[in-house]
Amino acid sequence: MSRNVKVSAALVAVFVVVVALAAVVVGRAGSAPATGEGSGTTGGGPAVVRESSHRLSDASDGRVTLVEFLDFECEACGAAYPVVEQLRQDYAGRVTFVARYFPIPGHANAENAAIAVEAAAQQGEFEAMYQRMYETQAEWGEQQTPKADLFRSFAEDLGLDMTEYDKAVADPATLERIQQDVSDGVALGVQGTPTFFLNGEMISPASVEEFRALIDAALEG
Repeated sequence: MSRNVKVSAALVAVFVVVVALAAVVVGRAGSAPATGEGSGTTGGGPAVVRESSHRLSDASDGRVTLVEFLDFECEACGAAYPVVEQLRQDYAGRVTFVARYFPIPGHANAENAAIAVEAAAQQGEFEAMYQRMYETQAEWGEQQTPKADLFRSFAEDLGLDMTEYDKAVADPATLERIQQDVSDGVALGVQGTPTFFLNGEMISPASVEEFRALIDAALEG
């Protein structure tokens, strides 16, 4: 079996897990239109993407944008993570990938994780902390004890200014930034994670192939 075939098979297997878990968490079907397409808002309403949203990758022409509302403690998001990373690699320079916070209240450390990532983002290390959260999810996820100290150790490992990191974690504005994403998500119909929007429309692909087909159609359109 060639390496490309192995990768494709692995992605299909992962996406089956994502869909199965998301079906339980989200409890929704089909797709729904979303307002506020692109950057900014529509009529002061919710936005799929804001100027302040974290962009993992940028497309030069800005024609196609994929947005994920995510929870770092969510197992389905953890399963989707390698799929998204592969798509980022395959569509580099052609698709803008945006990550938005949507910590689920039932996940004890989801909000703490989002605060840690946002604090790192204020020092230009959003992506590094975003990746660290998913890579270590099995170590801290689904636990009821606070993991803020563990997340702080991640920041130290990344070489962040810890005085500034601690200030950001304690600053109410950091949590407000996260809650803005949650508010937008709720207004847009997000009920669980991961939830994806492609060019402003909520999508629910049932496989990696369908995910790619939707992106390809958007690129061709």
